[in-house]
Amino acid sequence: MMSGMKSGNRARMRRMVCGSAIALMVFSNAAGVLAAGQSSDAQLEAKVVDGQVYVKASSLVSQLGGQGVYDAKSQTYQYKSGNSVPSIVKKLSPSVVAIIGKVSEGGEVDTSDRYNLAHGTGVVLKKDGWIVTNAHVVSGLKNAVVVMSDGKSYTIVKQFVDEVSDIAIIQINAKNLTPAVFAPSTASVEVGESVVALGTPISFSFRNSATVGVISGLNRSVDSIYKLIQTDAAINPGNSGGPLVNMKGEVVGINSLKYSAIGVENMGFSIPTNTVQYIVNQLMQYGKVKRPALGFDMEESWSAIVGLPTNEPLTVTRVDSDAAAKAGVKAGDVLYSINGKQVTTMLDINEMFKGYMPGQTVKLMMQSGGDLVERKLQLTEQS
Repeated sequence: MMSGMKSGNRARMRRMVCGSAIALMVFSNAAGVLAAGQSSDAQLEAKVVDGQVYVKASSLVSQLGGQGVYDAKSQTYQYKSGNSVPSIVKKLSPSVVAIIGKVSEGGEVDTSDRYNLAHGTGVVLKKDGWIVTNAHVVSGLKNAVVVMSDGKSYTIVKQFVDEVSDIAIIQINAKNLTPAVFAPSTASVEVGESVVALGTPISFSFRNSATVGVISGLNRSVDSIYKLIQTDAAINPGNSGGPLVNMKGEVVGINSLKYSAIGVENMGFSIPTNTVQYIVNQLMQYGKVKRPALGFDMEESWSAIVGLPTNEPLTVTRVDSDAAAKAGVKAGDVLYSINGKQVTTMLDINEMFKGYMPGQTVKLMMQSGGDLVERKLQLTEQS
């Protein structure tokens, strides 16, 4: 409490704390803490008492992470920050695993070279042994071993892989693991906010490594059909499949690749959690990802290809499915929107289709032969 608060005000505050089990913090103090957190646009539950604004402590802790306890004896609120890098590493380490195995070539494992190994990282999804990682980490990996942060090791008993998104899930015979907390959405992720990358870079002996950086960019398309998060946190070979974590200790992405070229520094990319969850849910339910497809190939405009802002539509180059042909789609037609939503790139369509399944019918706004037409099309399944 503020030292200058009158005894009557202090008594009222004490009743508010003890009577309703709601701890409140002085807003002026809380604002300073919030400034070091994730968002400057947070809406926190608050009350005005005698002209002073007080923020509900549980609301602040929820926003910032960490822990807070009200001490009735001393009439103080003890807050322990959860947004320091050491605390985040400590919190996430039990949920981050290292994966190592033999590299197979042409389906055969070379047993003559015991050092011919590959490794990567994974993140615990469920306490019953399910782990998410990159597809390229486990594809072709034989005799793979998963090593926990405490040194316990397990073999992989089940795995499902989606090469297109570079996401895979594996299961080990373990119980009571510590699942990582995944951010419910990446909509609140902002360029410039601090992040921590955890993983096993370069050498398996370097497992449980942490690097720090910021979100450098959003909605990137780099060798991916979905949007990626760009970060300058060091992501080196072996970090693949590891978490990119915000300062609340939530996983905002699964690290996937690094852009490497002469003169290029600190350009790593991570698969956002909304895409990860979409792929994981499909793999859990079907053992594969059932992606819808329009049934025709398209070409993006020149502006879209070079990355310029554009409203130019996509042009049909080839019709591949009977459903598209039946709907009247022809090469040379132009696509403006799907179910009323404008699309200008294939990335737009792929992101949109995370909410659709093969067999559903969509409305296409197209231009054909100079006429603007609406066509109904049943989505096929992408092969």
